[in-house]
Amino acid sequence: MIEPLTIPRGPIELAADLHLPAPRDEAAPLPAVVLSTPGSSVKEQIGANYASRLAAAGFAALVFDPAHQGRSGGEPRDLEDPYRRGEDISYAIDVLDTLPGIDPERIGVLGVCAGGGYAVHTARTDHRIRAVGTVVPGDMGTSFRAFQSGGPVAGLEALAKVRRAENQAKALDRVTWLPDTFAEAAELGLTDIDTTQAITYYRTARGRHENSTNLRLTRSDPLLVGYDPFHLVDRLLTQPLQVVLAGRRGNTGSYESGMRLWELAPNPVDLLVIEGAGHYEMYDEPAYVDAAVARLAAFYSEYLRGDG
Repeated sequence: MIEPLTIPRGPIELAADLHLPAPRDEAAPLPAVVLSTPGSSVKEQIGANYASRLAAAGFAALVFDPAHQGRSGGEPRDLEDPYRRGEDISYAIDVLDTLPGIDPERIGVLGVCAGGGYAVHTARTDHRIRAVGTVVPGDMGTSFRAFQSGGPVAGLEALAKVRRAENQAKALDRVTWLPDTFAEAAELGLTDIDTTQAITYYRTARGRHENSTNLRLTRSDPLLVGYDPFHLVDRLLTQPLQVVLAGRRGNTGSYESGMRLWELAPNPVDLLVIEGAGHYEMYDEPAYVDAAVARLAAFYSEYLRGDG
């Protein structure tokens, strides 16, 4: 069962879906999990794949479009601000805090890919979050620093020039997250399996959604270059942690960032490596997603018991 919700976020609203168990005991408040989704994705994609399964396991699962993206409000469109992405999670918890049928003392978070980094970064300082789950967690800061031609400082100098040109032209610059087609990827020399699987998910009928634009404001990139989702994790992330990784290591860096998170966290509980799975196969391949959710459901059942 899915209930559409709106999440007040200052002057704007976030579009959200609350996945609920069916049937459910209306008299028993539910534990809840807020989902933080990958960069460029909307709530009907990866988030829904995990939220629907968590609901079937007995949890309320709230998935939303980030501010400036999908059906959520916020201008300019297509902004990927990692700090605002983290704040989105806290605004989602604000709604769950007062929603009938939800136990505010039993709220966890689940982050997938970039959303994993955002979830961890938020949970460090929002201790209403009682348990932290991640699936192929991404460190967007490390990734974007590596993307910069000539290194991160040279990249920031180039991005500064882009923003100055935007102001002079009075038009915002956008780039694509991924090549839109396999032919475009081949022209760019991007034929590795991870790029191929990313395009297969996001840009074909398999996972494509009309609200996922595949566009990112270029002015997002300096924010991402300077971002560290795991800053102070060793001191502040006291909540129990579950990490789920894809066993086939590729060029997304999620295996490496997940292991770094695991080693930094003061209270790691369980590490699951799903052998044979690639990063993007963890988005929707039923066998892999089912295995991840089975482990996550056991984790949340244990650590969102509400007994303090």
